[in-house]
Amino acid sequence: MGRFIYDAAGNSVDIEDRTLAHLRIVVMNKLRRAESFMFDVEMGDGSGRRSFWINPSVPLQFHFYGSRPPRINRAWIEELMLVASGPNGLSIIPEPDEDQPAAGAVSPPAGPAAR
Repeated sequence: MGRFIYDAAGNSVDIEDRTLAHLRIVVMNKLRRAESFMFDVEMGDGSGRRSFWINPSVPLQFHFYGSRPPRINRAWIEELMLVASGPNGLSIIPEPDEDQPAAGAVSPPAGPAAR
């Protein structure tokens, strides 16, 4: 179990290390592009949801408790990026199979006409 820490006051939420590693990549890429967004997450203790406004001026930390970095699922990263760019912002969605194309991806044409 890892921890997402938001702002200097230390507001935080616990998130599984594997999920947190994927969220870190999405947040890093969005901020690298200077894109602010909302991050909405359910509290693990059943106390509801919290929304965090993510922008480059807010200090963030991703604290991982595991010693080894998890394997990254590219399909999950792509789907999380699509969600983060949507009207409701980033939220944790279920991890897809690695060989499953992202929801917004276009499949290549099949058959002889594709040649």
